[in-house]
Amino acid sequence: MSTDTAQRILDRAQDLMIERGYNAFSYADIAEVVKVSKATIHFHYASKAVLSEQVVRRYREGVMSNLRQLSRQVADAPARLEAYAGYWENCIRTNTAPLCMCALLAAEMLTLPDPVKSEVQAFFRDLEAWLAGTLDDGVRQGALRLPRDSALEAKSLLAVVYGAMLTAHVSRDAAAFAAVVGDAIGRLKAAAPTPSVKKARKRPR
Repeated sequence: MSTDTAQRILDRAQDLMIERGYNAFSYADIAEVVKVSKATIHFHYASKAVLSEQVVRRYREGVMSNLRQLSRQVADAPARLEAYAGYWENCIRTNTAPLCMCALLAAEMLTLPDPVKSEVQAFFRDLEAWLAGTLDDGVRQGALRLPRDSALEAKSLLAVVYGAMLTAHVSRDAAAFAAVVGDAIGRLKAAAPTPSVKKARKRPR
């Protein structure tokens, strides 16, 4: 019962953080939905900062677990990147989770408690590392050609994905997100080699 209550508190806190960010929810908002007292929430999570740190850590670990699974299931690096982009396109299209929770929290970095801030920073470091690893895989496969080193290209691609995510959220245009991110991935794809055609020289008679 205690574990179940703790999980339901985490779930509701995550919903509120996605909906409102960190600064615009309280324990009272959680208690109303979970049907527990604020004292019960404090029993499981001593402070809002402790609760939010746990929420972000769980979110980060869940995302990275899914990305590692994607890496195992999709060997082709460009297809892997497209699957990652496709996930967010579907979220935007269906309005199930049109914005990444950590993107919302990043906008509040100046006012986040240090433990929550550290988890948000860890999320983006982990995501950049996964993108860089996927780009490196693509280079080894001969499927991607990077104009710069993979770490910098990962930062650039991350900025494109999250910028397009925000723009699509404002305009409610999933197709625009798909077009912008698809173009960014397409630019990294290695062009198929053009077979060289040698003209046969005529032998002098």
